[in-house]
Amino acid sequence: MNDNKDRKITCHISKKEIHADDAIPGAMISRGISEIIKKKFPDWSSKNYISRDELRKYRQEYIENLIKKERGELSKLDKDVVKSMIEHESVVRNINQQYQEKLTFGQRVSDKVAEFGGSWPFIGLFATVLLIWIVINSIALMSKPFDPYPYILLNLVLSCLAAIQAPVIMMSQNRKDAKDRLRSENDYKVNLKAELEIRNLHEKIDNLTKHQWQRLLEIQEMQMEMLEEKSGKKR
Repeated sequence: MNDNKDRKITCHISKKEIHADDAIPGAMISRGISEIIKKKFPDWSSKNYISRDELRKYRQEYIENLIKKERGELSKLDKDVVKSMIEHESVVRNINQQYQEKLTFGQRVSDKVAEFGGSWPFIGLFATVLLIWIVINSIALMSKPFDPYPYILLNLVLSCLAAIQAPVIMMSQNRKDAKDRLRSENDYKVNLKAELEIRNLHEKIDNLTKHQWQRLLEIQEMQMEMLEEKSGKKR
């Protein structure tokens, strides 16, 4: 057991001795990656070994070529996905938490103002204030109203309120658009990584199945030879 753990294997690519646990046999590597390795090392075969570090480089090159064939040039998002796959990192992010942590005090206030300004409590409160204003200046203070009909001061207040409220709501809407854009980018990363991982998994399964069939054929041939030898001896 200890001898097997301490066993060293030569990496066919770097020609360096590596620990057996860090050596990947060529039979376990997908066909697409093997083809890329074979272009640079024509003597590469399924019987050779490659280190995990070297395999990461060729796996990254294979994934980048795969994306280029389907989408053209790699975008920043594509490169982030490739990097996460090679380094086995998660691309899933909590966009709400990530976005909230970056908000300034003014942005938080504008969001609260926009949230309240687009709610039924605001409409009810606003309608109540308008009604009280009109009643006071029409009935209670008919002799000396501070804002007689047609309520010029009220119109001025409403105009000022609308002038302030409109840009605040627009600022909040712009941040929501930015948040939606971040969410869309995150969804794209997750979907792209899932698609590439599934393809890679299919290739690995196909490669393993092919390798197992080859082994089974070899075993069957050996069994046929043994049967022929036995039948020859009996004769």
